[in-house]
Amino acid sequence: MSDRERQDRAPSSPREGGARPALRRCISVDPQVFAAEHWSRRPLLSTAEELGGTFTDLLDLDAVDELLSTRGLRTPFLRIAKDGAVVDAKRFTSSQGAGAEIADQVSSDSVLRLFAEGSTVVLQGLHRLWPPLVDFAGQLAEDLGHPTQVNAYVTPPSSRGFSPHYDVHDVFVLQVAGEKHWTIHAPVLADPLRTHPWTDRFAEVAAAAERAPVIDTVLRPGDALYLPRGYIHSAVALGEISAHLTVGVHSVTRWGAVESALDLVRTLAAEDPALRGSLPLGVDLADPGSTTEDVAAVLSGLQRWLGQVDPAAVADALRARTWAQVRPAPVSPLAQSGAAAALTAGTVLRVRPLLRLQLREPDGDRVALVAGRRTHDLPADTRPALAALLAAGELKVGDLPGLDAADQLTLARRLVTESIAVVPDARAGSTGHDGGRGDTGGA
Repeated sequence: MSDRERQDRAPSSPREGGARPALRRCISVDPQVFAAEHWSRRPLLSTAEELGGTFTDLLDLDAVDELLSTRGLRTPFLRIAKDGAVVDAKRFTSSQGAGAEIADQVSSDSVLRLFAEGSTVVLQGLHRLWPPLVDFAGQLAEDLGHPTQVNAYVTPPSSRGFSPHYDVHDVFVLQVAGEKHWTIHAPVLADPLRTHPWTDRFAEVAAAAERAPVIDTVLRPGDALYLPRGYIHSAVALGEISAHLTVGVHSVTRWGAVESALDLVRTLAAEDPALRGSLPLGVDLADPGSTTEDVAAVLSGLQRWLGQVDPAAVADALRARTWAQVRPAPVSPLAQSGAAAALTAGTVLRVRPLLRLQLREPDGDRVALVAGRRTHDLPADTRPALAALLAAGELKVGDLPGLDAADQLTLARRLVTESIAVVPDARAGSTGHDGGRGDTGGA
């Protein structure tokens, strides 16, 4: 892939000039420099001294113990590995007594035994489990424009969890505790996809890991390392327990657009009677010559239908696939339900943080509001109010333009119950008189 093609893939406006607070925590260069010189191209090592802080506010060893011991963790939110191999989950899960008979719950005493024997603990999906990482992962996805996930790797002293391998997504490695020796080697396959697992190239990866590394370093608390997908890596903990966060970035790729285009072609081509026809009676599929004409007709038909695919439709399908992977800020169902029932003209509405939104042009007397993975059908006369709320980010119900008081409340109630907007500071069991209703007393 050329430098020009890679530049095309770098994060771009409108995020380009933004603050990108989560991304800035992970890199020691300006985000624009990162976009132009590192994103999807080459690794970046950033030291704690350059970054000016640590990552213990996101996770620390006490938090790991809490997750393993008192949070009722279940597989697959926990994996354990030793000497490059994954440990059978039955060795560290069990039923946890009366009222908790589910058999795949994590057994803290089993984890202790395995960890003491040199196994690495892998906490998966922490962007769904641990509040500081829920917020951080969501903000980083917003900064990058690509979905993220977070795992934690906790390794005993002088132990290695996994053999040299590559990932099919970009990663940010954030060292939380202890020290770990990382060895990074150049890819054997540039920009691998999910269909290109490293195990399919086991011998190539092993041979590459014997060559001179591109990075050979010890990560210490507060250090960060960015690795584009495909870079081969392995790590060994040094003289104490080591813990790091791996933030996986599921890059939106040109191949994703290919898949979206093929999905559209499949839908269009199904309407072609010539492509739905049966092959001849008694056809011998073992003889390629017996289907040559049919295959040629199919390829010709697909080329014709591919030429009719609307690029805008492909872009929208790619948008839908990506937005479906991105989780907006969670909502509090009980608090927001109570707030929706107690709305007044003075209630403040705030657009749900990190929710991807697109307000489309009216179609007759209806207008579509795309919100994450869902599309909401609304009356066209609500469009000015929706546009104003999206532009401002926060408005009082009574300030929604173009609607009378009753319709303002109706729209506001729907936006809250559909989790498009939230009432800030709403609390379960509250009448909403304080934070739930906003400031009604003037400036």
